[in-house]
Formats: sequence, C-alpha cells, structure tokens
Amino acid sequence: MTYSIVARDADTGELGVAVQSQAFNAGAAVAWARPGAGAVATQSFTDRRYGFRGLELLAGGIEPEDVLARMRAEDDLPEFRQVGIVDAQGRAAQFTGSACVQAAGSARGDGWAAQANMVASPRVWEAMGEAFDAARGSLAQRLLAALDAAEAEGGDWRGRGGAGIVVVPAEGEPWERVIDLRVEDGDDSLTRLRALVDRAEAYRRWNRATEGYAEIAAAGGLSRPHVLWSPVMDALQVGDADLARQLFAQLVAEEPRWRDYARALDAHPQLPSLAPLLDD
Repeated sequence: MTYSIVARDADTGELGVAVQSQAFNAGAAVAWARPGAGAVATQSFTDRRYGFRGLELLAGGIEPEDVLARMRAEDDLPEFRQVGIVDAQGRAAQFTGSACVQAAGSARGDGWAAQANMVASPRVWEAMGEAFDAARGSLAQRLLAALDAAEAEGGDWRGRGGAGIVVVPAEGEPWERVIDLRVEDGDDSLTRLRALVDRAEAYRRWNRATEGYAEIAAAGGLSRPHVLWSPVMDALQVGDADLARQLFAQLVAEEPRWRDYARALDAHPQLPSLAPLLDD
C-alpha cells in the first residue's frame, strides 16, 4: 500500500528513508533511521517492530539479511510484510511477503533498496532505483527524486496521501536527525514535502554558514527573524562593527527582546562573540 526507498550516501555516510502512500501519516509508520546503524522501511500491513527492533539489531552489528531473518521469525504474519533495510556500510536487504497486495516487488542497488506494493506497475520500484542512481545533490534530494519517479510511473494506484522523509548523520546519538519531515495527507503531498526539504536544507546551510547569511536567508525563504538577523551577522563577519550596531539598533527599536536574544547567543560557548552589539 506504499512505495519507499532506503539508502546510504557514499560520500557523507548519511542514512535515509523516503516514503509515499495513499495511507494517512505514512511517514510516521514506515520510515526509521539511526546514525551509525542503518535505515529501515517497514510497510504493507505495517509492523513498526521491524523499524524499532531492526535498528537495534543493526546497531548491534547484525547484517541486514540476518536482521530480516530474525524479524520474520518473530512475526506471526510475515507474508503480509514488506521491508527494506540498508546498514551503515551500505549493505541492503529486502523482503516482500507473498500476501502483499499486487503489484508488489523491489529493486536493489549500491547502497539502496526500493520497494513498493499496491502500485500501478512493476516499473514503480525499478524507476525509483534508476532515479536515485541518476540524481545529484544531497541524500534528501536524491530520495525525493526516487519518489517523484515512482509517482511518474503511477505510484499507489489508490492515489496520494501521506509522505515522509528521514535522514540521519553517519555517526551520532540515536536521536540525531539531519531531516525529519512529513506531510500527513493530500494529493500534493510530494510537492509539499519537497518544499519542506528545500526549506530545511536552507536552514541547515544558514546554521553552518560563516558568511553570506543574508543571501542564504533570502534564497531559502527563511523565516522573518532569520531574514532580519542575517544582515547583522554579515556585518560582523566582515568586521564592520559600526554597521552591525546600526542594524541591530533598528531591530531593538522595533522589538526590544532582540537584545535578550543577542545576549543569549553571546553567552553560548560554541558561538561567535556578539560583544560589539552589546557594548552600551
């Protein structure tokens, strides 16, 4: 009742899952990922244990094929399940039970696994893999390209509904996320999901920037506070303290709590000093 792709980015080591379905809130049930462990898509009469328990086993060093074998052995209804797994080394495994609604099947490549059920044709999962391999950009962008390709081949024959994407870093704590976004329902869920991913990646660039804050904020359509604050940061970065103070004074005149915001940032040990703004 869903199509999805799990993948590892060979350049960054990031791990991710993307999913689209006619079902409501599919992203919350299907997509699972953990830094340093792997990514899991569990769908077709979805059993979330494949996601939660699957990541535990991957984190313990169990290979994806063995993870699937263990999970199926613990499942009373394995033939109704469809699961795709990729681990932190890029090894992939899949299972499509005999009771999955047709058309149902999967494709696998270097560092990715695509799977689908209740879709228009076998071209759906094949097109996903082809699109992922051909796409360029971040892992999130490549995963979205795979979803677009699936939809172009007919997607879920019942229509469109929930969509979601999760991307985690190569290493980190289990709760760390690069991207974790969902559109719970709607015929335009893929379009809306892409817009959210574009916005999330713009915020990520802004947070990592050492210059060009205003340009990133404008190009990424970031929130008004980011747009207002970015020229101040740019002025500080080029050493123009007078301009920074002037711009900051305009913000404070409009909203005095900007000064509290600047004090909090200045007190943070991992952020650049904002002392020039706070000199009275």
